Amino acid sequence: MIRTSETMYKYLRPDKTFPHVWCPGCGIGIVMGALVRAIERTGFTKDEIVLVSGIGCSGRMSTYLDFNTLHTTHGRALSFATGIKLANPKLNIIVVMGDGDATAIGGNHLIHTCRRNIDLTALIVNNNIYGMTGGQYSPTTPMEHKASTAQYGSIEKPFDICKLVEACGASFVARATTYHAKMLDALLYRAIDKKGFSVVEAMSQCPVQYGRRNKKGSPVDMMMWFKDNAVSNPAFKKIPPGEVGEQFPVGILVDLDEPDYLERYSQIVKNAGGDRL
Repeated sequence: MIRTSETMYKYLRPDKTFPHVWCPGCGIGIVMGALVRAIERTGFTKDEIVLVSGIGCSGRMSTYLDFNTLHTTHGRALSFATGIKLANPKLNIIVVMGDGDATAIGGNHLIHTCRRNIDLTALIVNNNIYGMTGGQYSPTTPMEHKASTAQYGSIEKPFDICKLVEACGASFVARATTYHAKMLDALLYRAIDKKGFSVVEAMSQCPVQYGRRNKKGSPVDMMMWFKDNAVSNPAFKKIPPGEVGEQFPVGILVDLDEPDYLERYSQIVKNAGGDRL
């Protein structure tokens, strides 16, 4: 059995000053705990893990965790991670991004990493807004919900991250929320273990930039909304389209076994008369 406190201290950088930079009630700490528990279950050593992060609230995760880490530029985390994987395929690479980082400025990198099926694990923390940079609306902000750049409500349709990456070719797609912390670490464990490009969407509350503007109540209220509206994927499929409302599926949404990018690349090298990777 994994004891959370001992596991967290094992993977935290000893030279970091706490408390952390995240706002009171933010869900990113819960997501980080789930990630650490998942990594502990894999049995990989710290040196076998590379944690790559982009810019944003979730991007600070790489500064607290004691792995090989890379804190990259906005929207480019997957590009850096791809380079590392091609240079050293033996490494297990986890890429942490926010919804804006992954699907706005990094959107092109996300869709092409999906179609290439590169053996990476992407953890996308979705809090429906740009938290760190001032509360601007993001590609996942629901229509009519407010942000600093949408004072009267957003008029743009939001992305469904899981449907997006499924359509683009990711091998493993899953979703959980900060309320479903145990589910989240189980899904992350499956994603890390999976060959090919894996995406886990972690729906997280942002009580300061998103919650206050949209009168979502306390952080606990926001987590209870997750509880009330999350439905297991098999059960969600049985809901008539006109009765879905605000409900959304959680759990494993896609699980395919396909050759990853390096397998196909190795075959090309062999066909050309070279040595396999």
